[in-house]
Amino acid sequence: MADKITINEDHSLNVSDNPIIPFIEGDGTGVDIWPAAKLVLDAAAGKYGRTIEWVEVLAGEKAFNETGDWLPQETVDTFHEYLIGIKGPLTTPIGGGFRSLNVALRQLLDLYVCLRPVRWFEGVPSPVKKPELVDMVIFRENTEDIYAGIEAEAGSPEAETIREMIREVFGREVSEDSGIGIKPISRTGSQRLQRAAMKYAVERNRKTVHWVHKGNIMKYTEGAFQKWGYELVREEFSDVAVGWDDCGGDPGDKILVQDAIADIALQQVLTRPAEFDVIATMNLNGDYLSDALAAQVGGIGIAPGANINYVTGHGIFEATHGTAPKYAGQDKVNPSSVLLSGVLMFEHLGWREAADDIIRAVEQTIGEKIVTYDFARLMDGATQVKCSEFASAIVDRL
Repeated sequence: MADKITINEDHSLNVSDNPIIPFIEGDGTGVDIWPAAKLVLDAAAGKYGRTIEWVEVLAGEKAFNETGDWLPQETVDTFHEYLIGIKGPLTTPIGGGFRSLNVALRQLLDLYVCLRPVRWFEGVPSPVKKPELVDMVIFRENTEDIYAGIEAEAGSPEAETIREMIREVFGREVSEDSGIGIKPISRTGSQRLQRAAMKYAVERNRKTVHWVHKGNIMKYTEGAFQKWGYELVREEFSDVAVGWDDCGGDPGDKILVQDAIADIALQQVLTRPAEFDVIATMNLNGDYLSDALAAQVGGIGIAPGANINYVTGHGIFEATHGTAPKYAGQDKVNPSSVLLSGVLMFEHLGWREAADDIIRAVEQTIGEKIVTYDFARLMDGATQVKCSEFASAIVDRL
């Protein structure tokens, strides 16, 4: 009999060998990549006597076609009840409704961490000379910043009200034809993200943590994020970590915590990737950084992602790319993003052996140049296979 995943008072998860896990197939190529990923996940779990009871829930086009709702409340309730879920890519409705279904799920479940590990698999085509130096984990804040969606359209009464307030409070004029967005960054939101990044660094024996920000310009939002991060290290992690200014760059046997201006960081992850390990940053910076880094190791098609609330136990693991509808149903595209997101899910559940097995099998498959079209066209001597065949090749190497 399958069991619900539950959470303990210390925020650890109770996971049986037969958990119930909701999934969203995804729009577009979701019909191809989800079955491929599921094949591998089930095989890896089965090696250790585990069986997942997958429960499908609806969102996106499939939900709209069947229910008339892009994100049914039943889907949100199911994710809330069963704590952990996984999803393929979703279409965002145009001309109204949700700004983004992905953002909506993150905000409705308060999934404040977007976890994006970025690493290179040997043999994967890369535009940089030394992709093997890229081994970073990005903690992107998921609920604040401009993604909070607090905006007023140019010429609207709301925009005019905000313009008047800015004039009265700040003595500044904003052009009357301006759309206006508000950028909230809180101590609470910043430090719970930074705390998760620090705990990850400690548990995984990482050497450095960077706060990436644009605080030299946005002093009371992104600058505050940097300040609150260093305060957190001093108050809660001084036994295991130290800030650059407090040690002169010599942390001894502790984790070194430092910061980098966002635009410089985007250069340095290209030119000096070995110097970056764990990165914690705000929503927009994290979006830019995670996609830019993915490009160095093979593209967003092989980039996993997770959205997690470490306090409530909720987590949704997701493909980070779009729906690519023109390829839907062709059994063609690379399933690695959603598959490796499943690996993150296994790690989160404590199924480390199964997760490691999948990584080794993916490495071996790519190393033998058995790849989908996106890699095959960039590799000499590759064997191009279908999406489902790529998954079967991975299972054969488990």
